[in-house]
Amino acid sequence: MALLSTFNKRYKKLHKEYEMLINRKNKRIKKGYNGLYYRYKHPVLTAGHTPVSWRYDLNFETNPFLLQRQGVNATFNAGAILYDHRFMMVVRVEGWDRKSFFAIAESPDGISKWRFRDYPVLLPETDVPDVNVYDMRLTRHEDGWIYGLFCTERKDPAMPETDTSAAIASTGIVRTKDLINWERLPDLKAKCQQRNVVLHPESVSGKYALYTRPQDGFIDTGSGGGIGWALVDSMENAVIREEKIIDEKIYHTIKELKNGQGPPPVRTRKGWLHLAHGVRGCAAGLRYVLYMFMTDLKDPSKVIARPGGYFMAPEKEERIGDVSNVLFASGWIVKPNGEVYIYYASSDTRMHVASTHVDRLVDYVLNTPEDSYFTGGSVRTRTGMIRKNMDLIRQKQDNRI
Repeated sequence: MALLSTFNKRYKKLHKEYEMLINRKNKRIKKGYNGLYYRYKHPVLTAGHTPVSWRYDLNFETNPFLLQRQGVNATFNAGAILYDHRFMMVVRVEGWDRKSFFAIAESPDGISKWRFRDYPVLLPETDVPDVNVYDMRLTRHEDGWIYGLFCTERKDPAMPETDTSAAIASTGIVRTKDLINWERLPDLKAKCQQRNVVLHPESVSGKYALYTRPQDGFIDTGSGGGIGWALVDSMENAVIREEKIIDEKIYHTIKELKNGQGPPPVRTRKGWLHLAHGVRGCAAGLRYVLYMFMTDLKDPSKVIARPGGYFMAPEKEERIGDVSNVLFASGWIVKPNGEVYIYYASSDTRMHVASTHVDRLVDYVLNTPEDSYFTGGSVRTRTGMIRKNMDLIRQKQDNRI
């Protein structure tokens, strides 16, 4: 009886703590505002946001000590969409067993009260089962479907059995119209490994357009030069026959080692807004940051603006996690009033939100100087702005006299 009493107390405590976390208020961080976006005090999703029933066997007969049987390690790299007036994320949930799966979390306002549905997504499989799946991007396409493109990982069959780490990355494809029933389509066929593939929201020349990231190996991009562009005849049998790089990786920049498209681009009056991640090597390992660029409305494969440097980088607690010093974004949502919610993961551990407005992003992309790629050019660009500012300061001082 004492053990049952202890079980019941712990049962109530677990659910109480869970509800307190789900209903915790989340406020903008106004201190240090950079004019681009607001961060928020708390992450919007953590391992603790997964339902208690996902982690614990709640039956006293089979789990009298109420131990965590199916632990959750992280919730990150989520695709996002506004559906039926609710904010939705398809989240990468990683268990203690290192396997990732997809689960849908919903929020009434996009900032707080994120709650997972009762069950994870039961993802249909191909003839060759996925060993691991992750990082789904959601695209509401003009053909009426919502597509989810994600990375599917399998062991490299060309390597010997003794090599238990060699993997192959492919792009898995699903589609849905209600975010409940998912149809699995054949994996994307390409000449090389493909990760971070994203579907453009509109057809181009009567074809489906993809932002790609060709790479020679599972981790290293090798000869893959950056974010690519490819047209495919259909999503039911997607085959990349030709591919070109539209946003290349560049020496001694925030995308020196590799880069990849984040969420699908957003159409604006000036062009397509893109959010991407860039990677460079440093003494602490790989550093992932977010950056932006814009492509032409009529020709989305043509880059028309490239603001220099990063748009967002990990700060404070965001720098700490399973894979530290990383920001990664797979989803953003534009509200009818133009407000933008950027959903980004920090250090492969948790999900955050940042808020801004389309007009601010367009201004940032079009009016921020490009990277000169040389120290001298960087100093001249900064000095030019300083000189203009000094002139303005003097004018204001003269007006006061």
